[in-house]
Amino acid sequence: MRVNLTAGRVDGFTPGADGKQAFLWDSTVPGLAVRATAKTKAFIYQGRIDGKALRVTIGDVKTWGIDDARAEARKLGTLVDQGIDPRLEKKQRLAEVREAQKESKRADATVADAWSDYIEARTPRWGEHHRKDHLKISKPGGEPRKRGKGKTQPGVLTPLLSVKLADIDSHTVGQWLQKEAKDRPTQARLAFALLRAFLHWCDDQPRYRGLARPDACSTRLAKQTLPRKGVKADCLQREQLPVWFDAVQKIHNPVIAAYLQILLLTGARRGELSTLQWADVDTRWGSLAIRDKVEGERAIPLTPYVAFLIESLPRRNEWVFSSPTAESGHLVEPRAQHTRALKVAGIEGLTLHGLRRSFGTLSEWVEVPAGIVAQIQGHKPSATVEKHYRQRPLDLLKQWHTKIESWILEQAGIKFEPPVAGQRLRAVKQ
Repeated sequence: MRVNLTAGRVDGFTPGADGKQAFLWDSTVPGLAVRATAKTKAFIYQGRIDGKALRVTIGDVKTWGIDDARAEARKLGTLVDQGIDPRLEKKQRLAEVREAQKESKRADATVADAWSDYIEARTPRWGEHHRKDHLKISKPGGEPRKRGKGKTQPGVLTPLLSVKLADIDSHTVGQWLQKEAKDRPTQARLAFALLRAFLHWCDDQPRYRGLARPDACSTRLAKQTLPRKGVKADCLQREQLPVWFDAVQKIHNPVIAAYLQILLLTGARRGELSTLQWADVDTRWGSLAIRDKVEGERAIPLTPYVAFLIESLPRRNEWVFSSPTAESGHLVEPRAQHTRALKVAGIEGLTLHGLRRSFGTLSEWVEVPAGIVAQIQGHKPSATVEKHYRQRPLDLLKQWHTKIESWILEQAGIKFEPPVAGQRLRAVKQ
């Protein structure tokens, strides 16, 4: 039955006596009806497409007025006349809305949003030191200092974290870099390099592609804004070896004292050595397995004095240079103790990397072939180092490495007694 729908007729319409759904069809707009069930009453549209019946719910009668329901039914009828299924059209329209909302949310992503994703994704491929660099430059600051008074400063990258990723361009980066380079040039240089790598990563990720501009951190911008980077020359001189060893050996923490000495005597990178495990120490064949960033892993000689230092360390866990307070379980930051030792020794400006540099420089006193030193330290093969790069056997490396160690100890005034079968190693300060 078709009737002219009115408010009274809609309100008074009820389902059948048996509780089954009933329809009250509108005489004004074809296909429009009120469907009543035991629980709901709603406007619906019914038509046929491709010879098959279709029914679309317009909405509850409490929400939709009659005129609005008629207008919607006419739209649905128009679509059906065009051979368009309103259900599919609605589904497509909702998908477009969701996609637009998703794109809007993506476009609103800040540097902080992407930065946390970046660290999480790249951490498995980074060394501990590199990961900490990323965390350090993005720290919010404002925490009580562990040493001294006051609170910590925000990381150098912090001003950019709240900026939308899409707004990071060369102008924004230039303004940030100019300000930070005045106060913290070294940290600004590091942050600029890390930011550039981050933007390139974002450009490769579907979630952030099209938002990040890798060219925002151009080499030209760095040259124009950052102060010229000087060549680092911090290095222990032969005459400084006695006072340096004396000050370092007086450090109360035996793990740090051994670590610093071995850092000098192996020329290893600080992160390579701090993550050395007991399983990497081969006393039978006299070698250390060092995980490096060039070859992935290299074997270097376990020289007598280094073996003596390692043997004296406590075996708390799997790490040779263990730390009961560090979350990682191994030594992370020995700079404070080294700085105090340098002050006692009267040596200024010697970094931990300077100890690695010192190994290469001091080796020249023993006239060691440059290729030997390069292989021990894990440098990339270079034609400028020697005409033909050769991978030398461990025995040959050990012959030269032991000679380097003996010379350094001699200059430091340390009389070291080589091991005798069945006895422990012993070192005596002259």
